[in-house]
Amino acid sequence: MTSAAARVLRQLQERGETLAVAESLTGGLVAAELTDVPGASQCFRGSVTAYATPLKRDVLGVDGALLDERGAVDPSVAEAMASGVRRVLDADWGVSTTGVAGPEPQDGKAVGTVFVAVSGPRGVRKVAELRLNGGRADIRKESVRSLLELLSGELGEYARAQDTEQNGGN
Repeated sequence: MTSAAARVLRQLQERGETLAVAESLTGGLVAAELTDVPGASQCFRGSVTAYATPLKRDVLGVDGALLDERGAVDPSVAEAMASGVRRVLDADWGVSTTGVAGPEPQDGKAVGTVFVAVSGPRGVRKVAELRLNGGRADIRKESVRSLLELLSGELGEYARAQDTEQNGGN
């Protein structure tokens, strides 16, 4: 999986941009994957592992009413976590994971329900819902892979939009 992390870090480094990570169910696995890549410190700012729901509110700034109403496993929570870590760690891009790795359902959501989100410059926001199978370790590993792929795609889209703007919309 390090190749996906290396690709993301290369994309960021080429543009002189930074990344911050907010993790819940992955418990630091995204940050570990990124920091396995030599030179990651050039663009990886850091991470917040907000495993407990109150930390999502108190550290990342996720709206308490949203958490009370929908629980921590929700697309709006994932987006707020990504935006919050971007702000708190002063990064160009923020990403997040929240979901249920098991063994029991949480907040009325089935095991394998995961949301990954990206928040970037100029209003870039993307959330993907995953329905994953397998055991706890499989769900967590696939969440990391899916998040890195989502971010890589968004970095590519953002770069294409920047090129279009700089070249007069052609």
